[in-house]
Amino acid sequence: MESILIGEVLKPQGIKGEIKVYPITDNTERFRDLKEIYLSDGKTEKKIHVQGVRIDPKGIVFLTLEGIATREDAEKIRGFEVRLDRSEIPPLQDRWYYFELEGMQVYENDILLGTLIRVQETGSNDIYIVRGEKTEFCVPALKNVVKKVDVPAKRMDVILPPGLLDDES
Repeated sequence: MESILIGEVLKPQGIKGEIKVYPITDNTERFRDLKEIYLSDGKTEKKIHVQGVRIDPKGIVFLTLEGIATREDAEKIRGFEVRLDRSEIPPLQDRWYYFELEGMQVYENDILLGTLIRVQETGSNDIYIVRGEKTEFCVPALKNVVKKVDVPAKRMDVILPPGLLDDES
């Protein structure tokens, strides 16, 4: 089973075991449909049933989980990752999850430029950090630059703006 990171446990909330979760998504409403999650400390993962979800106006998620009934129970999972089985992640239309993009081979005119190692949010458009043979460079996530994304093939085709790789040596 492959699990995908969807949030991080920030701290206990109250005395009845509720936890405050920092969501790693731009759509926190997806948390409302959760039935089960995985909690991970980076070494192990434990499947847990979700008993309750609430979302505050700032987008912070609060979860009530089976078997976590006290503040002390919740304190034990502070800092844990909240993960979801990849098969339960709904597909996006005309967009991609970061985990789908990371690791893609990036091509321009069928010439391999490198591997997309990270997506960086900038506030306007995302930037794809690509590790080439000699250096890392940034590819703006714009429709006039990114021409095709083939998630199953792990391939992205781009047309880079003039001068973007001129400094590479």
